[in-house]
Amino acid sequence: MPRFIMELLYFVKYRKQRFSSADIYLNLFKNLKGIEVGGPSVAFRVVLPIYPVIANLDGVNFSHTTMWEGSISEGNTFRYFKNKTGRQFIQEASDLKNIQSNTYDFLISSNCLEHIANPLKALDEWIRVIKPKGYLLLVLPKKESNFDHKRPVTTFEHIENDYKQNINEHDLTHLDEILALHDLSRDVAAGSLGKFKARSMNNFLNRGLHHHIFDDVLIKEMFKYNEIDLIQFDETSSDYFALGRVK
Repeated sequence: MPRFIMELLYFVKYRKQRFSSADIYLNLFKNLKGIEVGGPSVAFRVVLPIYPVIANLDGVNFSHTTMWEGSISEGNTFRYFKNKTGRQFIQEASDLKNIQSNTYDFLISSNCLEHIANPLKALDEWIRVIKPKGYLLLVLPKKESNFDHKRPVTTFEHIENDYKQNINEHDLTHLDEILALHDLSRDVAAGSLGKFKARSMNNFLNRGLHHHIFDDVLIKEMFKYNEIDLIQFDETSSDYFALGRVK
């Protein structure tokens, strides 16, 4: 489904979900320079409108062609809000090799980490490019609100083991579970089970799979493991919002 249609549906459904603590986030991010992995995101336009208050934002995506963005190109092409534009990087979320350490005041990412096979490795890279005492903001989907509602929450031990084994984006460990429990009635764009399986087998190119299922406990365990100080945690009916400060 094209991103603009997804954003319209998201706006209609969640425009009233701005939570009471939103000003805490907006005041922290005001006039700062950051980077977004997997954006631009409607969550940061509608539910938590960070885009209007920040000074500048660059973006990272894994490919020149994605299911959500269509065709994108590197350069000053990351259009995230009205007339605001930043630099677009094309590279793996878990290997930001073309970005120097301690570059940004913050990093934000919405509904992206679940598409990454090795989330702790990705967090290592995300922390690396943030300045000391900078901010990390993750938005992760609640399984109850989408096609993952039948799947179990991933254990921290599993995610830690993926990290120690240096699992890469070719990994299909969860495919059998996904094919058995993915609720296609909540994912019309995926088509039939046969079409969904064919797409999933080619996940390295499309990144459509949700490798891991997160809840509040798992998110907080990951922050603790990476020595990220959790300073704010909120929920909407569809997502978790976790804000941390790096060491």
